[in-house]
Amino acid sequence: MINVGVFGASGRMGKAVIQALTNDSDAKLAAAIVRKNSSSYGQSATENEPVHFISAEELQPDEVDVLIDFSLPEALTENLKLAEQYQLPIVVCTTGLNDKQKERLAQAAETVPVLYASNTSIGIALLEQLVGLSSAALPDADIEIFEAHHRHKKDGPSGTAISLGEAAAKGRNQRWEQVNDGIRGEGPRSDDGIGFSVMRAADIVGEHQVTLAVAGERIEIGHRVSDRKIFADGALRAGKWLQEQAPGLYSLQDTLDLQNILQRMLKR
Repeated sequence: MINVGVFGASGRMGKAVIQALTNDSDAKLAAAIVRKNSSSYGQSATENEPVHFISAEELQPDEVDVLIDFSLPEALTENLKLAEQYQLPIVVCTTGLNDKQKERLAQAAETVPVLYASNTSIGIALLEQLVGLSSAALPDADIEIFEAHHRHKKDGPSGTAISLGEAAAKGRNQRWEQVNDGIRGEGPRSDDGIGFSVMRAADIVGEHQVTLAVAGERIEIGHRVSDRKIFADGALRAGKWLQEQAPGLYSLQDTLDLQNILQRMLKR
């Protein structure tokens, strides 16, 4: 049985992870961590188990095997410090991280296992691989990325959309900083630029579509989520995998063993 601690436990995704844990036979909720000034602090986190929302200072490290972070970017540094202090693996699912915060992830990964995934859907992990492969196979194609989320989402383009752009750039051995055109406005596109279109509306859970277009035809690769449970299940899957790994910085793709799968397929 794997004991899981959840940062941002009272948020939309934190609650989804807690719900997923109640239905999981291999893992259970050990700590539901929130800010001390949260309205949820001290309240029961589950109906069936005696777990209450606590602050990070109250965490009992001997009771936790892995941490899952669905909090906000500004909490990342303190959450990583806690993981380092107690030598606990941590799955970071927070979106909207800046370059300095991503560097902090790499720093923490020198001493503890860290898996960073702005989207914990297995489908998105596969989509990133397909985008990289398609980009490499079509080096002259124009690439555009569309993403849609609920009306309350703060960052845009989404972390997932940016990851798809990075996968496309990597497929062509390009530096992301040089080809990122950001959100499309007026004017013609650059030759190598990768641009974004963003929608924020109603209760859309998450939609992403990557278009690779050449004269006369185009390829569209997409992914849609209809239930937030997908992200919670993916985060738990990542946590179970990560707690058996050595210190290092990992991605969701690492959990899929896609390289060996592809090699086996090519040998057929």
